[in-house]
Parts: sequence; structure tokens; C-alpha cells
Amino acid sequence: MPKPDFAIRLYDSMTRQKQVLQPIQPDHPRLYVCGPTVYDRIHIGNARPLVVFDVLYRLLRYRYGEANVTYVRNITDIDDKIIARAKEAGMDSETFAEKQIKRFREDCKTLGLLKPSKQPRAIKHIPHIVKLIESLIEKKHAYVTEGHVLFDVTSFADYGKLSRQNEDEMEAGARVEVAPYKKSPMDFVLWKPSTADQPGWESPWGRGRPGWHIECSAMAEAWLGVPFDIHGGGIDLIFPHHENEIAQSRCAHGCESLAQIWMHNGYLMADGKKMAKSVGNVLSLKDALEKVRKNYGTERSEVIRYILLSTHYRQPLDFKKAKLSEGESRLSKLYLAVDDTPFDKGVAPDAKFMQALADDLNTPSALTHLHDLADKAKRGVEGAREQLKRTANILGLLAYTRKEWFTNTSRGDKWIREEIKKYDKARKERDYDRADAIRDKLKKEGIIPETDRDGKTTYRRLKLHEMSEL
Repeated sequence: MPKPDFAIRLYDSMTRQKQVLQPIQPDHPRLYVCGPTVYDRIHIGNARPLVVFDVLYRLLRYRYGEANVTYVRNITDIDDKIIARAKEAGMDSETFAEKQIKRFREDCKTLGLLKPSKQPRAIKHIPHIVKLIESLIEKKHAYVTEGHVLFDVTSFADYGKLSRQNEDEMEAGARVEVAPYKKSPMDFVLWKPSTADQPGWESPWGRGRPGWHIECSAMAEAWLGVPFDIHGGGIDLIFPHHENEIAQSRCAHGCESLAQIWMHNGYLMADGKKMAKSVGNVLSLKDALEKVRKNYGTERSEVIRYILLSTHYRQPLDFKKAKLSEGESRLSKLYLAVDDTPFDKGVAPDAKFMQALADDLNTPSALTHLHDLADKAKRGVEGAREQLKRTANILGLLAYTRKEWFTNTSRGDKWIREEIKKYDKARKERDYDRADAIRDKLKKEGIIPETDRDGKTTYRRLKLHEMSEL
């Protein structure tokens, strides 16, 4: 199969327009995405960028070859929030962070994410961070005061170019610490002193620990070099985090840019409000999966992934419970169009699907083409079934076999019997709409309730050929 050759256009938050991706290293794109600060389990809002940039990674791997894409997603494992949570849990920070990292990796597996090329941890890059700070001090972009090292924002003329805010807006948005030792209220911490009961490392400025922003600059440089091709993250990171990353890296290396393209996914909403721990409206990934399990009897994590891809990544997405049934129903229609054989990498994905995905990850349009392909497969169009599986893989969908998808494996006969009782009760009360809804839910699980002449209801499991006729 010849190497695919098509242009990928991505929206750049810096220029506010789509840019054709032209890797600095020919045919080898390099991507950095800000990963989690592991002070708590991820919620659905955190899951959105993970899924979005996993799809970008899959697209890049298809276009350039699996060995020719470097994807770095960091883990922030030293932070004041981690220190506070560890203290509450009666643990040292490193032990607490290790526990959270393990949970994060479990959640990544649940979401069907590919492993990045590198998953650096901040705690492993302290020497690199110190060296970067030393460079900024030497070049007069940072200063030492009262055990702290601060970045001098006034030394960088392009500060605020990414977020396009004026000084007053940036100062309000940054929620910076007001301290008498700062030259300017906007100056931010590169290094801070640690008390005896806090984690710390020796440095030229005393025992301490790094600030959040400098960690990403150091890890990106260590694994990708500067500049690189794409920097991604949530829209909430544009300011101050990404603005500060740009300032640090450009000043330290004297380069015109940190990344060629800056990509940011939109907010995840809950009933019209941004989902955030500070608002108190977050839904953890674990709880979201429990909702899926409660509704459908199995842990169908692909439902979550499908919902996150159903809206364009740059648009806000309101994650409502009603979307779970929609996602499950749409996915089931795709599974009805495939068989249980693994997909063939040698099969070319659908051209219209790839065109949509290459146009700034237009996943809603890509999903529409995926369903069109499923319709062809159901009509018996030659090669459509194999192409559907190959195409869906680029979105990380149809990872189960059809049998696995339609077989209840987590609740078993007990759950089925409970649903049958509800079905019987609804029929006896002449609530036929409710009875039909329960019957449809059972049918999606591959279960058909059957009532004999005496009114006794039993059930049978559908065979695969019967599922394809649903």
C-alpha cells in the first residue's frame, strides 16, 4: 500500500486561522500536549483533550507512519495542590503522586488512548529545569529575590500575543500572587523555596521546587527540542500557562516561536456552565462510566469517547446524561455493520472521512461519513465492512468485536432478570411505552423477552445474524 499523501490543516490559536501542517523535520511531526496535574482523578473535562489529541496522534501516525511521529504528554507530579492533597491523605507527596499516576493510566486505558511516545514526569527533570532557569537569569529575563526566582514579564515584548489580552486583563486572569518582592505583579514563579516538610531539591538559590510553567518548558525541550510543530491543551491553559511557556522558552533559546501551531479544545460544560472543580459540577470519568454501566449493564467506555468526538473539538460541549443513550445507540448501529474479524491495516480508510478529519479534526463530519460507510456495509457493498473497521480505528472506535459489544458480561443473568421483572410490571400496568423502552434496552444487550400464553415472561439471547437485522 503506497504511503498516504494529503495535507492536514489545523487551527492555530496564535494566528487565529487554519495552517497547513509542515513539519520542521520533514515527514516527522512532533507534538506536545499538557497532561494532568495528578492531585485527583480525572473528570470528563480532563478526558476531552486526552481523546482529542489521541485522535490527532492517530491521524498523524496514519499520514506519516507510526515510527515517524513523536507525541509527548507530560505528567505534573510536583505541585502545591499535590502537596496539600498528600498531606490530607497522610502520605508523602511522591507516594501520593504515584498512586494518582496509576489511576490516571487506568483511565487512559479505559478511554482507549494510544500510549504517547514519551510520558515525562516533572520530578525526573529537576536538573533540566534548574539549567533552564539559570539560562533565563543569565540573559536577564529572570531575577532572584528572597529565595524565589521570578520571570521578568517586562523583559519579553511579545508577552500576551497568544491570549491577545491587555495588561489589566492578564493581571486579573492570572490570579497571580501579590508579593512585595516582585518587580511587577505579572511576574511569575520559576523556583520557590520549600519548607522542611515539603518536597524540595538543592539548587543555586537554595532548597526548593519548580513552578508549574517552567516544568512544561523543560520537558518539551528535553524530548522534542525547540521549536517543535504542535502544542496542544485545553482552552483554559492559553493564559497564563501557555503564555508563560512561550515567554520562558523563547527567551531562554532566542527563538521566534515555541511551536508552529497551537491547538486548544473548548470547554466541557454541565448544564450550561464550565465543568470545573472550583464550580463543583465535575463528573469524574469513573462516575460517568458508572452511569453507562447503570443504563446498559456493561462498562461501554466507547460511549464516552463517541460523545466527546460528536462535537468539534474547538466548540464547547455540554455533557448531559441524555447524550449517553444517543452515543450508545449510534455506536450500536456501527457495531451491527461489522463482523468479529480484526481490521486489516492494509485497507485504505474512507476518503471522505479522511478529508473531514484532515480539515482541523472535524470529527462530527467524520462520524457522519462513518455511518454512511456502515449503511453501505449493511447493504452488502463489497469491501465496506472491512473499510468501516479500518476507518473507525482512526477515531479509536469499534475496538470491541460485535459479540463483545452486544453481550452483557458485567451484570449477567441477575441484571437481565431484574429488567424482565420491570418489563412484566409495565405490561401488567398497561404502561406499554415503558415496556417497549425496557424491551429496546434488552434488545441492545442481545436479549429478547418472550411472553407465553399464560403470561409468563422468559428470555433468550439473540444470535449474531439476528442482531444484524435489528
